[in-house]
Amino acid sequence: MSAEPAQKYDFEVGVYRPPSEGGSASLLLRLTRNCPWNRCEFCAMYKTEKFELRSPAEVKGDIDQVADICNRLKDISWKLGYGGSMTREAAIELLNSAPELNYHQGFVMVFNWLQSGAKTAFLQDANSLIMKTDQLVDILQHLRNTFPTLNRVTSYARSKTIAQKKLDELKAIRQAGLDRVHIGLETGDDELLKKIKKGVTSEGHIKGGKKAMQAGFQVSEYWMPGLGGKQMWRNHAINTARVLSEIDPHYIRSRPFYPIAGTPIHEKMSTGKFQLLSADEQLTELKLMMENLDVTSKICFDHAGNYWLNRHGGLLFSQSYEGYTFPEEKSRVLELIDEGLKANNKRPEFLRL
Repeated sequence: MSAEPAQKYDFEVGVYRPPSEGGSASLLLRLTRNCPWNRCEFCAMYKTEKFELRSPAEVKGDIDQVADICNRLKDISWKLGYGGSMTREAAIELLNSAPELNYHQGFVMVFNWLQSGAKTAFLQDANSLIMKTDQLVDILQHLRNTFPTLNRVTSYARSKTIAQKKLDELKAIRQAGLDRVHIGLETGDDELLKKIKKGVTSEGHIKGGKKAMQAGFQVSEYWMPGLGGKQMWRNHAINTARVLSEIDPHYIRSRPFYPIAGTPIHEKMSTGKFQLLSADEQLTELKLMMENLDVTSKICFDHAGNYWLNRHGGLLFSQSYEGYTFPEEKSRVLELIDEGLKANNKRPEFLRL
């Protein structure tokens, strides 16, 4: 069989994505590089990197390169008698004709995405909505036109960025094809927000979250049990519940805090200025937050950091991406927290310092 014409593939793939939007099921497309804020004291993700906006031409070029890979894989599959299915043999044939793909981190991602049905995409990096609205709309339209199989496109976004955009702009972005925004709330307590240098107030979180809901996005808000430590846990729990109840997002996702070496909050812990909660203390904080939470959201524990154990030694909560539906399953979640407290949870080795 004659090889396909050689083509250089250099599309970009970022590092980070939410568990519910990544793995082998989603196409990862990089619209921006790194984080435009990059001052949060708990975060180490982009601290050594500079924020950059990519141009629509660059991003659409990446989309076209991915489409070319998809088309070539399907053509090879048909030629080999596999009817367009994504097979190992088709992948090997393409890698033989485009050897640079052997060293490209995005090839396996694209192959697995096709195998899973090419249904979801995630826009990287930390805050895609900071792009000019017309540019983001242009990219989204090109993405949707190029891959009509997509049924969900998602992105990280900051509350402040959403709040600063006009509602009509947000609706245009939604109509162009962005379905879901993932927002790092972290806490609803103003004192703690200031302390961790989040760059937004509780009212800013509420405004951004409610505006995203009004624009028609699915809204996924993230909070961090344990972020206030022993000094601020109570206000962290109560005010986070207050803010999330005001927003009433579609999803509330738990990302328990643990200090990362090299971050300011880790340095504070090492000098005694920040005291880390124990596993049981985090569960006590979680219980207070859930008791005060008045939402119709899905409450999710879809991350390895939700390590608490039940009485049988298994995970306390389901790690399903769809979680528990409130208010119907609120009593069930509270029962599980009580079970976890009775099981005398301890911090696992990978989180011990």
